[in-house]
Amino acid sequence: MAHLEPLSRDEIKDNDLQLMLDRYLDIRKFIPNSVLTMSRRPNIAKAFAALNQAILYEGTVPEELKMLVSLVSSQATGCRYCQSHMANLSSIYQASDEKIAAVWEFQTSDLFTDAERAALNLAFKGSLLPNETSEEDFDELKKYFDEGQIVEIIATIAMFGYLNRWNDTMSTSLEEYPAQVAERIISKKGWDRGKHV
Repeated sequence: MAHLEPLSRDEIKDNDLQLMLDRYLDIRKFIPNSVLTMSRRPNIAKAFAALNQAILYEGTVPEELKMLVSLVSSQATGCRYCQSHMANLSSIYQASDEKIAAVWEFQTSDLFTDAERAALNLAFKGSLLPNETSEEDFDELKKYFDEGQIVEIIATIAMFGYLNRWNDTMSTSLEEYPAQVAERIISKKGWDRGKHV
């Protein structure tokens, strides 16, 4: 059960925040409870939305890969809420159900390129505490990505450090839409709602 209930949309009076919520609704088909909870402090919610936009939707790293990096990061930290959201967004950004389910075996699955494996490996190791990334991990990443793209990948991992801790600490209630996607795609890999009921 969530430690703080999300605000209803009607309780949010900030026009910029309302526009942001419209964008979430358009892309995801629902408004994340994490953002509705953050909206108690509109500037935090808006700053998060701006960072989220810059990291996940700008640059040259394919959005599909950024979503999979986010999913692996959430897998490493154990945040079931973010795992369901990123399974959903990976699907929206063209990852097949088979590939999303195989992300748990990205190192050996034929569904991933060497470039994707390098990014996902860094996401996994960079999300562990203590951080387990090495010079070798970066050497491998540099074979496939330029320095700007590496910044995008690290920014994605770091943003999910924030989101994983936010949602796990808050026990954010999981919305039905991403829960259904996660149930369909990753429940056979051990996913369940956990504390996000």
